[in-house]
Amino acid sequence: MDSRLAYFRLLAEEMLTPERLQHSLGVEALAAELAPKYNIVPDDARLAALVHDLAKGYSLEEQIRRAKELKLIVYPQDIENPQVLHGRLAAYMLEHDYGVGNQDILQAVANHTLGRPNMSPLEMLIYSADLTEPGRDFPGVDKLRQKLYHDLREGTLACVEHTLNYLNMNKKRVHPLTALTYASLKSECDSKEV
Repeated sequence: MDSRLAYFRLLAEEMLTPERLQHSLGVEALAAELAPKYNIVPDDARLAALVHDLAKGYSLEEQIRRAKELKLIVYPQDIENPQVLHGRLAAYMLEHDYGVGNQDILQAVANHTLGRPNMSPLEMLIYSADLTEPGRDFPGVDKLRQKLYHDLREGTLACVEHTLNYLNMNKKRVHPLTALTYASLKSECDSKEV
């Protein structure tokens, strides 16, 4: 392991609960396994995975306060569902407090909860690995993993569809960015089939 990864692994160990750290290590393992298949730099995938939840250690109130202060609130729904803020906060911290300059890594961290239209391969990988890492155990997770192993874009689309179904079943609002992510991925997958 290179020294940069070792540094951020220690940081994750300091900032995350044991359960959250275990999840992040699971995301790292899956991202590292799939990165070469999709021509993603493995160390970039491992780093983004290790730190994607770095801001989860803050309370939701603290996340809202910091996000407002740093002007990271983009949609009114960000305040209604503050659990979506930790990715943007973590990306901000990585860039401004820890000197991470790789924009693809920062975007992958920032967008791992909601996605965004036209995601890069690394963004899709972290978004999907967050949902399907080996510690996840919900009905249908094996099918999501299979799709992810078969095709990154189609696997990510399946993950977004799973999230939309979960939100609809639980009568929760869909964040506009998730809806835009779905539309973008669906269009890309449909045009690939033609």
